[in-house]
Parts: sequence; C-alpha cells; structure tokens
Amino acid sequence: MFAKNSFLTALVVEVFASGQRRWPEHVKAQAVAETLEPGATVSGVAARYEIMPSQLTAWRRLAKEGKLVLPALEIDEPVFAPLVIPDEIAAASEPELPCAEAPIRIVRGSVVIELAQDVPVSRIAEIVHALEAHPC
Repeated sequence: MFAKNSFLTALVVEVFASGQRRWPEHVKAQAVAETLEPGATVSGVAARYEIMPSQLTAWRRLAKEGKLVLPALEIDEPVFAPLVIPDEIAAASEPELPCAEAPIRIVRGSVVIELAQDVPVSRIAEIVHALEAHPC
C-alpha cells in the first residue's frame, strides 16, 4: 500500500499499486461536507481529493439517503430537526407526558443514555452524532 500524496496519506486513504483506493467513511463524509460549504463546488472538492466529480456526487447521494453520516457542523446556535412520528405509533394510546424533572433519554439499539434537563442542546447533538457515527 502506498499513497500518491501527503494529503491522501494524512486522510488514511489506502492507495494500491493498481491505482484503486479504499476511502474510509469519515473521509467520504468530510469530502461531502466540504461541498456544502458556501462557495464550494463539487468539481473543486473532487479535484482536491483527486477523484471524479461523479464519485463525489455518488457520495453526496449516499449522505442524502442517510447512508453516510456527515460530520457535525460548527454552529453558534442550536439547530432543530422536525420530529416525525410513524402512524402506527401516533395511533397507539397517548403516552404519559414526562415530568419536569425527568431526564432526557437517548436510545440507540442497546445503548441508553440519560442526561439531565440542563444539558446544552449542542452537547446532545454531539452525543447523537457520535452514536450515529459508531452504530451498535
């Protein structure tokens, strides 16, 4: 295994003698995230990563489909996503409302994390992002 340049080496991209490359998921996600920056173009980012723009477009499609987790954005204000409740859950009996002192509970597979009510939204987002990046 050898890398053609220090940029790919630093990203831990495996470059084989045949020219094929093995891109780690976090590198794909980083490249896609760079295309979302203001003023960035797919062609420009693809050139930096030494890939065809069509390959980067395919990675963008994976991210759009939820199959590639992008790195968390560095933002000053909290960002909220809409809550979607499947019809079968909405049709079930009304759940009890949590009391004001109940902890915030994040459940991902067999992992359950309980947080105090005063945990900053940014910290909750970081925890959810970490859980998505490392599936159970």
